[in-house]
Amino acid sequence: MIKEQIQQLSKNIFDDTVANRRHLHSHPELSFHEVNTSAFVAGKLEALGLTYQRMADNGLVALIKGDKPSDQVVALRADMDALPITEANDVTYKSQNVGVMHACGHDAHTSSLLGTAKILTELKSQFGGTIKLIFQPAEEKLPGGASLMIKEGVLENPKPQAVLGQHVMPLIDAGKVGFRAGKYMASTDELYVTVRGKDPKSPSVLSFGKVIANGATNVIPNEVYLEGTFRTMDEKWRNEAHIKMKKMAEGLCESMGGSCEFNIVRGYPFLINEEKLTASTRSHAEDYLGKENVLDLDIWMAAEDFAYYSQVADSCFYRLGTRNESRGITSSVHTPTFDVEETALELSTGLMAYLAVKQLGN
Repeated sequence: MIKEQIQQLSKNIFDDTVANRRHLHSHPELSFHEVNTSAFVAGKLEALGLTYQRMADNGLVALIKGDKPSDQVVALRADMDALPITEANDVTYKSQNVGVMHACGHDAHTSSLLGTAKILTELKSQFGGTIKLIFQPAEEKLPGGASLMIKEGVLENPKPQAVLGQHVMPLIDAGKVGFRAGKYMASTDELYVTVRGKDPKSPSVLSFGKVIANGATNVIPNEVYLEGTFRTMDEKWRNEAHIKMKKMAEGLCESMGGSCEFNIVRGYPFLINEEKLTASTRSHAEDYLGKENVLDLDIWMAAEDFAYYSQVADSCFYRLGTRNESRGITSSVHTPTFDVEETALELSTGLMAYLAVKQLGN
């Protein structure tokens, strides 16, 4: 059976998958600067005999066509960029680029999809349909590599009936995955606020992720600059809230004799997992891993530019468990001590291959 073959192949390539992940982890690159990462992926695709197309500068798209007749198409997506974080882990594969780190698991996503590609190329004779591999840049920075690749036609020629993506989750133990149908992740908008004027009789405290106020303990500055984000799961409310936030901030400042520049940079939309696709994908995951290893997810108020795919195509974005408490691998994403339990990479490569083949109707 193809399931057993995929499971065996994922074991056979495990060492290569780990080596690829460690190479990528050691050489992280920021959003829109994934030049060497893209070249590394391109080399691996060429070694598999796959041709590729470049999109959004550093993005790559390749096709694997099964030998059996079928017009079905499934797209698999991995992101490649890293974050401006200085790594604090003491590991042999620690980041060699100071101030840059794969702190969100994109090295695991990319190496996993390369492994999946290797499995699928070896099994071409046993399935029908086309699998589109999407190696995407710039997930971490607006406007998001997904939006750029979609504009350049990544979901056309051929057009996929489904788009699948996976993301590491340190809250879930390695060996397990998580699914949620329907709305799953939030939209995100960046807020940039400059408040001018001061009222020493009415001091205020503002809570944003970034606040610049060049005053002192006994000096109230003439200007305060704030940066933050706004997240929601409802587009109607999102639009209403933009108006309300701006009106309230400007009105409050004007009432105190000051002024306010309130700039909203509209970001990623909310991410929705199509109900039927997610149900079937989850069922296939249970078949591959065992029902006990497939979990329900809660709504996640973080944002992901995979949401762009979900807005224009049936999509399913699931979570890959990477936690190992016995080894101290428990840190959250976007932290200097984030790491993944690498045994999860055997699961990630095989599962995605199996899901793709099953979604093609094989």
